Amino acid sequence: MKGIILAGGNGTRLSPLTRVTSKQLLPIYDQPMIYYPLHTLLQAGITEILIITAPDHAGDFLNFLGSGRDFKAKFTYEIQDKPMGLAQGLSIAETFVGDDSCTMILGDNIFEYNFTKDVQQFSAGAKIFVKPVSDPERFGVVVMNEHNQVINIEEKPTKPKSNLAQTGIYIYDQQVFDLIRALQPSARHELEITDLNNLYLAQGTLSAQLITGEWIDTGTFESLFKAAQFRRQQVRKS
Repeated sequence: MKGIILAGGNGTRLSPLTRVTSKQLLPIYDQPMIYYPLHTLLQAGITEILIITAPDHAGDFLNFLGSGRDFKAKFTYEIQDKPMGLAQGLSIAETFVGDDSCTMILGDNIFEYNFTKDVQQFSAGAKIFVKPVSDPERFGVVVMNEHNQVINIEEKPTKPKSNLAQTGIYIYDQQVFDLIRALQPSARHELEITDLNNLYLAQGTLSAQLITGEWIDTGTFESLFKAAQFRRQQVRKS
C-alpha cells in the first residue's frame, strides 16, 4: 500500500497566513499541519509516501521533511502545477503507485480515527470514510442504506439527502488511474473525487466506513482554531 498526501492548492481561505507559505506548513498548536496526515498514514503502517505540493512551496516541504528517514519512512515529492480537482491531483501519483493500491489523504485533514484495520484488510475496489456533520452541503454527501451500503454520493448539494460527509481520506486499487482518465471535468472545470467514487459505485466495488472520533478539515480560520484546541487537549492528556 502506497500513501499520498495532497498538499497543493493556494490556501486562499487562510490568506494572509498563506501568502508566503503553504497552508499545510502552518502550525496546529505545537506541530505543523502536514504532521497530522503523515501520522495518519504512518500509524496505518504506510511508509512509502508521496507528497504532492504546489510549485511555489515544493522546496519548503523538501527542506522541512527531507527523505523521510526521521520518520522511518520514504518520502517522494511531486508538483501539482495547478489545482484542478482532487482526482486530477491523485492522477499525478500514477507512476509512484504502479501496480499497488493507495491511500490518499488531504493535507489539511486531521483524524482521530485509526485506519490501520481498514488499510490492512483492503483488497480491491475503493473505500471511503464518512462522518455525520452539521453542514453537509459543504462536502460530498453520502447516502447509505440500512446495510451500510452506499447508494449515492453528491458533491456539495444545496439540499443534502443525508448528513453524512465524505471525509478527506480514500483507499483505491490499481485501476483508479484508468478510471480517472475516463472522467470529464465538472462545471467547476475540475476532475472531482466524487465523480471518481461514483464510477466505483457504478461498478459495485465502493464501500464506506463510518468513522469515530474527531475529524477536522482545517481550511478555515475557525477550523484552524478548533484543531489547535483539539491538539492542546491531546497534549495535556498525555
